[in-house]
Amino acid sequence: MIGEGQDGFSRRDWLAATGMVAAAIAAPTTCGARTTAAAAPVRLNLNESAFGPSPRVAKAIEAALGNIARYVDQSEVDGLAEQIARQEGVAADQIVIGEVLEPLGLYLARQRTGGGNVVYSAPGYTALVDAAAPLGGMGKPVPLNERLENDLPALLAAIDANTLAVNLVNPHNPSGTANDATAFDRFLTEASGRTLVVVDEAYLEYDDLAGRSAIRQLRAGANILVFRTLAKAYGLAGLSIGYAVAPAPLAKGLRDSGIGAPHSLSRLNLAAASAALGDQAYIARVRAWTLAGRTRLEEALDAIGLQRTDSRANFVYFRTPAAEAFRAEAAKRDIRIGRAFPPLNDWVRITVGTPNEVAAAIKLIRDVPHAAAG
Repeated sequence: MIGEGQDGFSRRDWLAATGMVAAAIAAPTTCGARTTAAAAPVRLNLNESAFGPSPRVAKAIEAALGNIARYVDQSEVDGLAEQIARQEGVAADQIVIGEVLEPLGLYLARQRTGGGNVVYSAPGYTALVDAAAPLGGMGKPVPLNERLENDLPALLAAIDANTLAVNLVNPHNPSGTANDATAFDRFLTEASGRTLVVVDEAYLEYDDLAGRSAIRQLRAGANILVFRTLAKAYGLAGLSIGYAVAPAPLAKGLRDSGIGAPHSLSRLNLAAASAALGDQAYIARVRAWTLAGRTRLEEALDAIGLQRTDSRANFVYFRTPAAEAFRAEAAKRDIRIGRAFPPLNDWVRITVGTPNEVAAAIKLIRDVPHAAAG
C-alpha cells in the first residue's frame, strides 16, 4: 500500500503519474499527426510505424501499471499465446512469445557440434545468423536475384548436410520485394523437407499478402517457423515484442530452453501486444495510410526515372548514382534514411512516414541531382 511519504508523494500522486506515463506512450491516431517534440529529426531509417500503435495500447498499458510490482505469471503468457493461436489458426502450443530470432539462432547452433550453417539472403536482416556465430554457427549468404528478391533456386542449392536452417524475410528487407506466391510455396515445400525454414514476416501486414503467409504450410505440418514482430505495423518498436509460430516439438524445445519464459517478458509488453493484435481495424488503417505514402514516393521516383523495386513493405528502395550525395544531403536536413546495404551501395531505402514526412522525403529526392539516372 502506497501511503504519504516524507516527500509528500501520495498514492493519488502516483496514480496521476502513471496516467501521464500511459498518455505519453499513446501514439498519434491520425496519419497527419506529428508532435512538436518529434519534429526533428525525421526518422525514416528503421522502418518504424510513423502512426504509432492502436489507441487501445495506451489504455492496456495504463491498466497493467497498477500490477507492475508483480512478476509475470505463466498464465498471462499462455493467455496471449492462446489469443495469437486463435488469430493464426494453430494450436496454442505452437506459439512462442518474444522477439525470438536471436535466441533461436543460439538454440539452433547448439543442436550441432561446430554450429552448422544458416543459409540466408544477402544483403538482408541477419539477427538470427549473427546470434548463432558465437557458438560456431556460420552464415551462408545467397545473393538476391536480379529483381532483388529472395533467390529461391539458389537458396535451395545452398542447403547441405550441415545446414541448421534457411532464413529469409518475405517481403524482404532492404528491398521490400515479395516472392511470387506459387514459386514461394514450391520452395517452402522442398526446402522444409530438407531443413528448418525460418520465414520472417515482419512486413506482411503492409500489403495484401496475408494469403501468402508461410503459416499455411506450417498448419499442414511443414518444418517451418514463422516469425512475426509487433515492431512494425503494430507500432510497438519501443517495447520489443513479437512471436513465433512453429511445429509443436520445436516450439516446446524453444520454451524448454527458456525462450518466451515469463521472467523474460514484461507485463507491459504482454498487455500492449494483446491490445494491438486485438485491433485489426486499426491495422487496416495503418496499411491504407502507409500505401498512400508509398505510392506518393514511388510516383516521385518514377517521375525522375529512378530505378526502384516493387516494394510491398513500408519503405521504398531505389537506385541512384548520387547515393552518397543523397545520404549526405539527408543528414544535413536531419532526415534519417536507411544505411547502405553492401554490395548495393548505390541503392537507398526510405521508410514511409506521415504525409508531412513523405513530403520532406519527396523534396529531398527532387532536390538532389541524380546524374546519369534512368
